[in-house]
Amino acid sequence: MEKLKIGIIGCGNISSIYLENCKKFPHLELIACADLDLERAQSQAEKFGVPKALSVDELLSDPDIQLVINLTIPKAHAAVCIQALEAGKHVYTEKPLAVTREEGKQILETAKKKNLLVGSAPDTFLGAGIQTAIHIIEQGEIGEPIGASAFMICRGHEHWHPDPSFYYDFGGGPMFDMGPYYLTALVALLGPIKRISGSTRISYPERTVLSQPKAGTKIEVKIPTHISGVIDFASGVIGNITTSFDAFGGTSLPPIEIYGSEGTLLVPDPNTFGGTVKIRKRDEAEFKEVPLAYGYLENSRGLGVADMAKAILKGRNYRANGELAYHVLEAMHGFHDSSDRGQHYNMESTCSRPESVPYELEVK
Repeated sequence: MEKLKIGIIGCGNISSIYLENCKKFPHLELIACADLDLERAQSQAEKFGVPKALSVDELLSDPDIQLVINLTIPKAHAAVCIQALEAGKHVYTEKPLAVTREEGKQILETAKKKNLLVGSAPDTFLGAGIQTAIHIIEQGEIGEPIGASAFMICRGHEHWHPDPSFYYDFGGGPMFDMGPYYLTALVALLGPIKRISGSTRISYPERTVLSQPKAGTKIEVKIPTHISGVIDFASGVIGNITTSFDAFGGTSLPPIEIYGSEGTLLVPDPNTFGGTVKIRKRDEAEFKEVPLAYGYLENSRGLGVADMAKAILKGRNYRANGELAYHVLEAMHGFHDSSDRGQHYNMESTCSRPESVPYELEVK
């Protein structure tokens, strides 16, 4: 089988699941990893059996590497993506695509100029849970979609993450941290977004780290931590979304609900690949669970890379693509801009709704 040679830049928290999962796809060959801290790269390489641990410059100049997985912090996404593209390599980045819209555009323009592909997390929408929900909508089981609700509400990451400060800096906050999962899922379910309105606030200007090793450290909050908005989809569906790091008592709200002319669909947490799908049709007394009809129920991060790699090898389309990631990036900024300006934000970008995954998953 033809294989695509992969290198990973960024060997922090999220890298372990990518290093583990890349081995599960026979058309991926992970040959190197790199980090600003070479010892960390060496440690991950040894732990996961990666042949080479390199500096970032060494990995980018390695002629064997065809695709770079960018797992750096959000502020570094654009710089590393552009470096990789300029080095002649396809790139797949962790979410978000970039911190600013200008950086996102530069990534896509560089890729186009170099005739290379850009992909971006999240790829959770390719998993069994959301793909089953997509299939239900496509089959018309809830009729015409009319509305949607999405909720990502928690207490913030300073109580568990070893170094949570970047979650409260520009490019962080609940919208930029978790919004990509929810908005990508909504676009995969309902299509692109036309218009947005939003309200935002910084509820607590300072946070105290509760987790080790930085317990007691104070964090200045520079990004809104509670965001609520209304989404007008191009299809006519009206949705609402709330993302928050300010719910210290937790929440009982569902992750995503889709309301149709013939029923309501409960969609699982878009930060997971599996989950429970339920449907309640018109005149039915209760919700019924729908068996998941696709593979990939467990943590399958890297599935988007595998789909993209297959596209490179076979010359076909891929789903977690740069246009989708940029559309979501613009939407996230749209909520903040709408709140700041006190008016609707009209989307400038659009994208195709990602092609649903066939039952016989082609990325294997």
